[in-house]
Amino acid sequence: MPYAKIVGTGSYLPPRVVSNDELAAELATRNVQTSDEWIVTRTGIRQRHLADPGVKTSTMAVLSAREAMQNAGIGTDEIDLIVVATSTPDFIFPSTACLVQAELGVMQGAAFDVQAVCSGFIYALTAAEALIRVGRAKTALVIGAEVFSGILDWSDRSTCVLFGDGAGTVVLKASDEPGIIGAQLNADGRQKDILYAAGNVSCGKVVGDPFLRMDGQAVFKLAVNALAQSAKDVCAEAGVALKDIDWLVPHQANVRILNFLSKKLHIPLEKVIVTLDKHANTSAASVPLALDVAWRDGRIKAGDLVMMQGVGGGFTWGSVLARM
Repeated sequence: MPYAKIVGTGSYLPPRVVSNDELAAELATRNVQTSDEWIVTRTGIRQRHLADPGVKTSTMAVLSAREAMQNAGIGTDEIDLIVVATSTPDFIFPSTACLVQAELGVMQGAAFDVQAVCSGFIYALTAAEALIRVGRAKTALVIGAEVFSGILDWSDRSTCVLFGDGAGTVVLKASDEPGIIGAQLNADGRQKDILYAAGNVSCGKVVGDPFLRMDGQAVFKLAVNALAQSAKDVCAEAGVALKDIDWLVPHQANVRILNFLSKKLHIPLEKVIVTLDKHANTSAASVPLALDVAWRDGRIKAGDLVMMQGVGGGFTWGSVLARM
């Protein structure tokens, strides 16, 4: 049975960068009061990238995928699986993954979407790894991509300052060497009301509230405890001690969550990849974006042991432990 190994990464962020000061000025025109100090103190976010009107999730996914393919040195003829994690698909159907497949010119293999909100990339990576391990695929593009700005209520200060848009991709390939050595996925649907976007389309009309809503305190408490336990469980499954982890790449939601998680796991903050100050919470894109940054700047190196974690609406969470 082959292993599945990450052999390349790529990312894309929209060119429009909006600082906290710029966002505060824009929100003031809507009678929403905030400031750079208020946002940074509570979240650690200093700016976000926002897609221009009309930019689709698939467009950003394709751009990040091309970069990852170039980084991995592979062509379209080698790809036989595309999994896109997104909560903001272009259409109800076909899937965003099929749109990506067509745009890339991939003529073979399977393509499908995964919807687990901010845990989506972890879910997608685990699904792709399983298909490679059983021989159903050899080379996969695993993509997290979101245009979250399109589902934000810009009159709700508690949510609209938190999110941004972007896409990240990893190339996952069958290998004789261990790559992904542990994974765990979890969900608790009883917590569905603490983070949701409940609108839907019926008979040509939007039914219900289409905007993201969140109980921040409830999410914070559940996220820290769930991620800490998940990390411990995955390490136990893989026979690895927490102290042996070289890098923790968690979902980029809130710097307070990252600080508490670091303390709970006794992993020094110097080993935690933090990028949310640059691109805010990009949901399913946040983990691959952070991974790509750290891989390209040389912090994460071949052979390093990396823990990736996601947590999001559903409520969902999970961890993947990989040898790079």
